Amino acid sequence: MTILKDFTSQKVFEYFEEICAIPHGSRDTKKISDYCVDFAKNHNLRYIQDEFNNIVIFKSGTKGYEDSKPVIIQGHLDMVCEKENDCNIDFANDALDIFVEGDFIKAKGTTLGGDDGIAVAMALAILDSDDIAHPPIEAVFTVDEEIGMLGAAAFDYSVLDGRIMLNIDSEEEGHLLVSCAGGVTATCHLPVEYEDAEGMKVLIKVTGLTGGHSGVEIDKGRGNANRILGRVLYDLKEEFDFNIISVNGGLKDNAIPREAVAEIIVKNAGENLSGIKTDLLFAKLEKYISNYSKILENEYRLTDSDVKVVVEKYDGNLDENTNVDFKINISKEKVFTDDSTKKVITALVNLPGGIEKMSRDFEGLVQTSLNMGILKSMKDKVVFSFCVRSSVESEKIELVQRLKCLMEILGGNVECKGDYPAWEYKEDSMLREIMIEIYKELYGNQPMVDAMHAGVECGLFAGNLPGLDCISFGPDIFDIHTPKERLSISSVERTWKFLLAVLKRLQ
Repeated sequence: MTILKDFTSQKVFEYFEEICAIPHGSRDTKKISDYCVDFAKNHNLRYIQDEFNNIVIFKSGTKGYEDSKPVIIQGHLDMVCEKENDCNIDFANDALDIFVEGDFIKAKGTTLGGDDGIAVAMALAILDSDDIAHPPIEAVFTVDEEIGMLGAAAFDYSVLDGRIMLNIDSEEEGHLLVSCAGGVTATCHLPVEYEDAEGMKVLIKVTGLTGGHSGVEIDKGRGNANRILGRVLYDLKEEFDFNIISVNGGLKDNAIPREAVAEIIVKNAGENLSGIKTDLLFAKLEKYISNYSKILENEYRLTDSDVKVVVEKYDGNLDENTNVDFKINISKEKVFTDDSTKKVITALVNLPGGIEKMSRDFEGLVQTSLNMGILKSMKDKVVFSFCVRSSVESEKIELVQRLKCLMEILGGNVECKGDYPAWEYKEDSMLREIMIEIYKELYGNQPMVDAMHAGVECGLFAGNLPGLDCISFGPDIFDIHTPKERLSISSVERTWKFLLAVLKRLQ
C-alpha cells in the first residue's frame, strides 16, 4: 500500500517510500546499494558499485545540455537506527512503519532516515525522469556516513569527472552550507614508570560539567573535566605530597568530557601516619578542595553552574591485590614515580584545548579548535585523545605539531588517525552565486550562507576533487537521529523545485 501519494513531487516521495521499506542502517547497506544497482539496470544507466557498497549512477545530459559540465548529486545510503523501548522492529529485516501526520512524514517508534534517504530519493527521481532539464549527472551514494564517513573515505574519486556538486544532506531549508572543518584524532601517548608508595589513598573528582559536542558546542565556553583535573592536581601539588595512581576522564574524543577522576596516594613528608593524623590530613585536603571548588563555581557559573571538585576517601572498592589497612586508611600502592607524576600533570596543564581561532569569513564561527575528549591510564602509559578540527588545513596540521612538540619533550609520542580534509570556503563560487540568485527569484528572500565547525562528506569530496565547487542543502528535518524524527512534506516540495531550477541553470 502506498502511503506517500498525491503530493506534488510524486516521484520523490515514491522513491523515499521504497527506501524506507529496505533495511539500511550503518554497516548494513548491501540491500540498499543493490536496490540502486537494480534501478540503474532497469533504466539502462551506467553504474559503478564498489566493494564497500558505494555506488555511482551516470546519466547523460538532456537535450541542449549534452556538452554541459557534469554535476555530481550526492547523499549517503545509511541511516541511524534508533527506536523507542517498546518498539519491536528488527532494523536488519523490517521495513520502517511510516505514516503522514499533517505536514510531516514520520516512522512509528523509530528514526525515519530522512537523513539521508531524501537525497537518494531526489537523485533517483531525476535519474528516472525524461522531462527534467539537466546537465550530465553523476549520482554518488556513499555508505556509513553516520559512523565516520567511512564510505566517502574509501571511495575512488577518479571515476568522477564533475567539479560541481550538490550535496543534499543538510536539514534546514533556506540554508546553504559552504564550508566545514576538517579533522583528525590525535592520540598522545605518555609512558609512565611506577614505584611503591604508602599513604592515604583518595579520589579527586571533577564533576557536574555540562559537556557537549566538541564541534558545534566548543564555542559555548564549557569546561573540559580532563583539563580542569590537571589544573587541580597542579595546585594540589603545591600543598600536598602525593603521587598519582591513575587518571581517567571522558569517553569520546569528540565529546567535551563532563567528569574526570584521579586516584592518588597522599604522603606526609615521610612521617608514619596514624589514624588521627590521617583524619587531620584528610580534613586539610577536604578544605583545600572545597575552596578550589568554589573558585571553579565562580569561573563557570554561566556555562557549568553545577561544576564541583570533591575528594573522597577510598571506600573499600579496591583491587583484591591492594594492601589496605582500613582501620587507619593507610594504603600501599604502585604509583607513578615522582617524575612520571610531574610529567602527567605537566601534560594535562599544558596540552592545548578549546578554541584556537575564530573565522574571518563567518562571524561567530569557530575556525580551529581541539578537545581532549579522553584521558585514560593504561598499563605503562597515560593516553590523551584529542579531536582536532579546523576549516583551514594548515592550522589543523599546526595544532598536531604543537601536540607532538610537547609530547616529545616529555618523552611521549602522538599517533594520528581518521584524518579528513577541511572543506575550505571558496571565495569565487559560481555555484553559490547561482543558487543564491535562484533562491531569491523563487522565494523573494536571501538564503543563509553557512559554515559549520564539524565534518561533512563535502570535505572529503573537496579534498579529492581539486577545484570542486560544492553546496550542501536540503529540506527541513527535525529531531534527526531520534524516534521523533520528522520530514516536512512542504519543505521537500520546495527544495525539489529549487533543485530542479538549479540544474536547469547549470547549462
